[in-house]
Parts: sequence; structure tokens; C-alpha cells
Amino acid sequence: MPLTMLNYGEAAAIKRIGGKEESKRFLKNLGFTVGEQVKIIASNNGNVIVQVKDSRIAVSRGIANKIMV
Repeated sequence: MPLTMLNYGEAAAIKRIGGKEESKRFLKNLGFTVGEQVKIIASNNGNVIVQVKDSRIAVSRGIANKIMV
């Protein structure tokens, strides 16, 4: 399921990252890699703030829908 489907406070492991190669590389540099745990800190209309590798990162709805957990 996409990252946007997780609820506040819920954590899950990343299973797959879709999208263009540029987007995948950008997300990888931010710490979004397959197997990494992500936790939803806040959500607003599909846009999410997640915790990944001790960092908090805001992700748009479009990008969050490409991250499968």
C-alpha cells in the first residue's frame, strides 16, 4: 500500500519506490531505501511528514503515493 495510507504514529518498512529514476535517486539520498522503517509524524490532505533515519521529512502526496510500504 502507498505511504499515504498509513495513519498518524504508524510505522512500516519500505517495500518499493516507484516513479522516474531522478525521483528514486532523490528519495534514496534522503534516506528512503527499501527495507528502511518510516513513521508518519503528521498528515494533511495526503501530504505527510515522516521520520526516516532520525530525520523528519515532508513529502508531497504525489511522492508519498509512489513509496510502497
